[in-house]
Amino acid sequence: MAGWVLSECGLRPLPRIYPQSRAGLTSKSTNLLKFTQPPDTKSCNLGSPFKVSCWSRQRNWALNVAVPASVTVCEEEDKERGNVNGVNEEEGGFFDPGAPPPFKLSDIRDAIPKHCWVKDPWRSMAYVVRDVAVVFGLAAIAAYFNNWVVWPLYWFAQGTMFWALFVLGHDCGHGSFSNNPKLNSVAGHLLHSSILVPYHGWRISHRTHHQNHGHVENDESWHPLPEKIYRSLNNATRTLRFTLPFPMLAYPFYLWSRSPGKKGSHFHPDSDLFVPNERKDVITSTACWTAMAALLVCLSFVMGPFQVLKLYGIPYWIFVMWLDLVTYLHHHGHDEKLPWYRGKEWSYLRGGLTTLDRDYGWINNIHHDIGTHVIHHLFPQIPHYHLVEATEAAKPVLGKYYREPRKSGPLPFYLLGTLVRSLKRDHYVSNTGDVLYYQTDPELCGAEKTE
Repeated sequence: MAGWVLSECGLRPLPRIYPQSRAGLTSKSTNLLKFTQPPDTKSCNLGSPFKVSCWSRQRNWALNVAVPASVTVCEEEDKERGNVNGVNEEEGGFFDPGAPPPFKLSDIRDAIPKHCWVKDPWRSMAYVVRDVAVVFGLAAIAAYFNNWVVWPLYWFAQGTMFWALFVLGHDCGHGSFSNNPKLNSVAGHLLHSSILVPYHGWRISHRTHHQNHGHVENDESWHPLPEKIYRSLNNATRTLRFTLPFPMLAYPFYLWSRSPGKKGSHFHPDSDLFVPNERKDVITSTACWTAMAALLVCLSFVMGPFQVLKLYGIPYWIFVMWLDLVTYLHHHGHDEKLPWYRGKEWSYLRGGLTTLDRDYGWINNIHHDIGTHVIHHLFPQIPHYHLVEATEAAKPVLGKYYREPRKSGPLPFYLLGTLVRSLKRDHYVSNTGDVLYYQTDPELCGAEKTE
C-alpha cells in the first residue's frame, strides 16, 4: 500500500531570521500581472546569481527549532540582475517564473513590519483553548443528538477542527508559537498526538521540507518524481497515485514509509530522516503517539468501536484529506506551470517563490490562515496571526513572483477542480536539467490531453 504513497507534508522548522533595520527599500512596487506560459521544455538551464550556504542540520531542537541557515548573495552578480529573462520588462512583456528574481531575501524581510515577527504565547494559547473547546463541544453535541442528520455535519466540522489543531502544532514545530522551546514542545505533543501525528518525527522532516522547498530531490513534501522513478512504478501504483480519492488519503502511509524513492519512517529513531542526537526526541514522540492509539482502543471497549469510529475515526480521515489537499495545492495546480529546481539553479529564495497562496473562504480563520503560504515558507518563524499583514507588506517587493490567489466563496469548492486538473497533468519531471517543469504522461488513465 505504501508504494503509492504521495509525497506530502513532512515538517522541519527552519532557523530564525531576525529582521534588521534598513534605511529603506530598494525594490519598487510592481503590478501583479497575469503570467504567460514559460517555455514548455523538459529542462531549462538559467544562470543563478545566488550562492547559498549549506543548510546545517539542527541538532538541538530545544535551542534552535526554526531558523533558516544564512543565505548569502554575491553582490556583484546581484547588481547585474536588472533585466533577467524579461523579469523587469514593461507590463505585458514576457515573464519567466524560473528566472532568478531581481530582489534578495533581505529585501523581502525588510519590507515586513517589525511587529510581525513578535510571538505572543498568550495569544497562541488562546487559539489552542478556543480550538480544543470547539472540538469537545462538537463531540458533545453529536453524541447528544446521535442521529444521521447531525453525523455528516459533525464529521466535516470536526475533521476541519482536527486540521486546525494540526496547524497550531505546526506553529509549535516552527517555533512561531512562542519563544519558549519547552512550551512549544509540550503544546506540540499534546496537539499532534491527539490527532495521531508523531510531533518530533514530523517536525524534523518538515524542517527538511522548508530548507529544501522547490528542490526535486531534496524536498520532503509533495516533490515531483523524476521520470526514472516514475517509470519504475507499476501501472497500478501510478494510477492510484493520481486518482482521487487515494492521493488525499496518503499522509498516514507517508508517515510510516515516506515517498517513492525515499526510505525511512517518522516513528523509527534510526530512520534516515534523523541524526543520532535526535533519537530521544523521536522515541518520545512515538511513545506519545502510541499512548493516544492505546487510549482510542480503550475507548472502543468502553463506548463501543462504532461510536469511536463516528466520534473520532471518520473526522480523523477528514483531517487527513484537508492536510493532503492543502499541502498539495500550496505547491501545485497554478494555471501556469511553475518551476522546480536541482543543482546550482536551486536556492532557498527561488525554491520558496514557487509556493502558492490559496484562499479558503470561511476556513481561512478556522485553520489559522495557513493558506497564506509564500511568506510562511520564506520566513516560517512569523506567527500565523501576522502572516496576512506580512504578505501585504511584501507584495510590492515580490511583484510578479507573487501569484494572487483566486478569491473563494464561503467554502473553497473551486479548489477541487484545481486539484483534479493538476493530478491529470502534473506527473513527473525530467531526469536531467536544473530548471524543470512538470510533464504529463499521456498513457496514464485520465491524463489531460496535450497537443
